[in-house]
Amino acid sequence: MKAVILISGNGSNLQSIIDNADRIDLQISCVISNNKNAFGIRRAESSKIQTCIIEPELFNSKVAFDEELINIINQQDVELIILAGYMRILTPIFVSHYFGKILNIHPSLLPKFPGLNTHQKAIDASEKKHGVSVHFVTKELDGGPIISQESVSIENSDTAETLSVKVLKKEHAIYPKVIHWYTQRRLKLIDNLTATLDGKII
Repeated sequence: MKAVILISGNGSNLQSIIDNADRIDLQISCVISNNKNAFGIRRAESSKIQTCIIEPELFNSKVAFDEELINIINQQDVELIILAGYMRILTPIFVSHYFGKILNIHPSLLPKFPGLNTHQKAIDASEKKHGVSVHFVTKELDGGPIISQESVSIENSDTAETLSVKVLKKEHAIYPKVIHWYTQRRLKLIDNLTATLDGKII
């Protein structure tokens, strides 16, 4: 199955997906970034994957930016859009255009700690568990139906940095697995807000 991957930064999840692409029946048509300095672009180029950079400052609105993003993605003729550390909030026009075809990975056990700085938020809240969630993207930030989660324990000695390392290991395992469910057409979004795997509600 053909997909585009949207990134903004280092691209470690992108690398995990690239490394597993053949195994999970994924053809990465293009890696798109809103940040020209994203190291993930170099990762894609090293793997001979087409890249595209869209600079936000060239557009007068978020909608105009996302309309250009839609134009570029439509040229790729893909069935799946994968967010891998993409730091822009998608506009409703984008989400509606590709509804049910957008996956995101988020470093917390949603619905806890949407948004940024999730590791520090978990520590500050004296949580015992933290982790990662993969979900379908809807118009609500980090609020789409959860597909799969993995957890890690928070030790008293953990900092945001050490917790990030533990969660990242889980991210690199869980995302290719969920993407594979989608490429096998086992994973679907129905009734707008319900995720199903093999026809059963998750």
